[in-house]
Amino acid sequence: MPNVIPGVANVEVRSTGAVVSAVKITPLPIVGEASKHPPTPDAMKVSAVDPAYFTGGVWMMGSGSWQVRLDISGVAGQATASVPVPAVAIATLQMKRDLGIPLAILGIFLVISMAGVVGAAVREARLPPGEAVPPRLRRRGLAAMAGSLVFLGILVWGGAKWWNAEAASYSADIYRSPAAQASLKGNMLTLKVDGLEDDNRWSDRSSAALILDHGKIIHLYAIRQPEMDAAFHLHPEFDGRKHFRLALPEMPPGDYLLYGDIVHANGFPETLVATLSVPAGMVGTALAADDASALPPPLSQGQLGNSYKLPDGYIMVWDHPTVLTANSPYSFRFRLLKPDGTPATNMQPYLGMAGHAAFAKTDGSVFAHTHPDGSAAMPAVMLANGMDGGMDMATGPITNMVEFPYGFPKPGAYRIFIQMKHGISDQAGDPTGVVETGVFDATVQ
Repeated sequence: MPNVIPGVANVEVRSTGAVVSAVKITPLPIVGEASKHPPTPDAMKVSAVDPAYFTGGVWMMGSGSWQVRLDISGVAGQATASVPVPAVAIATLQMKRDLGIPLAILGIFLVISMAGVVGAAVREARLPPGEAVPPRLRRRGLAAMAGSLVFLGILVWGGAKWWNAEAASYSADIYRSPAAQASLKGNMLTLKVDGLEDDNRWSDRSSAALILDHGKIIHLYAIRQPEMDAAFHLHPEFDGRKHFRLALPEMPPGDYLLYGDIVHANGFPETLVATLSVPAGMVGTALAADDASALPPPLSQGQLGNSYKLPDGYIMVWDHPTVLTANSPYSFRFRLLKPDGTPATNMQPYLGMAGHAAFAKTDGSVFAHTHPDGSAAMPAVMLANGMDGGMDMATGPITNMVEFPYGFPKPGAYRIFIQMKHGISDQAGDPTGVVETGVFDATVQ
């Protein structure tokens, strides 16, 4: 995505399976009248080296909940799919000095030249060819030049005022997460989010209403800092305006970073960020059935390996790539094993998916809650592709292996939290289950 809107988004497509011969891409809003009138699609360029790799670019003309529609042609026929894209400006581009200085010199030259043209016109326009300019017209020409400079200066000043006003308006529209404040009374957590009830705040990119994502109004991760040695995946309730509330489970005391994923009615996703201090001696409730927790070793004890032993004896294994680099696409594979090392059986979907993953940078600057289908919010995917109904549940049998597509946005140290669910017994149809949380460390170059 570009840092500014309007701007050009770069699109990369890799196909698998049946050979794809052509891909066309179209940007348009997910909802609203404009979503019904797509512009002319742009053809993507196929790589001369890899025929399954396509590149292209699309103009994102406004902030909001957008989609990039892909029209695909190949040996298997034609198909259409849409990828949801939250389009927001996150920066203001500054003019470079090596461009600004020449433009300023040219601007001064133009202003002086225009004043000279006006002065020459007043001084000599009515003189016959070859006649000398009398002092009276020379004085009038100088006065016209001075008046022109004043007039043009006022125009430049007014243009600067207009430009600054437009720049201030654009800066006000640069995306900022809504302000969130966490408070604790006993073990009752209240997460207050200003702006959710204000329709004006979302007039250009979202509506105030929130929609369920995997059956939950919010997915809240609480990770203890700075050691990241306690992590919880929780699901508070929403009062419909600005407060999320939850009776916390037993949690080790300390300072926690909170990351809360929500999705607005038009598919626009946001991650709320807040801090919470849990006091010693807090009496918590039992962990809810759909919630998960982990108490891994602290970061200071060294990097966790590719095999993580869970409290009940199960083992989660990460098929770790040899080298991890930033801005590179990966498909990370994790496997759940029984205590004896055999594949876990009676696997169950966890919140509609074969697994959930959270990638968190140790300095708190990156957080991503992802699924086997990717990092896009499932309600946005369903809205963009015209799917009716509720949550998109996992289809087919759930195995002990799950894969997550992800690319680290910047180098550094990360801690990864993986949730998978299995039945208490090996019997198929076991209604109860255990949510396992594996924890892994990654160093990204």
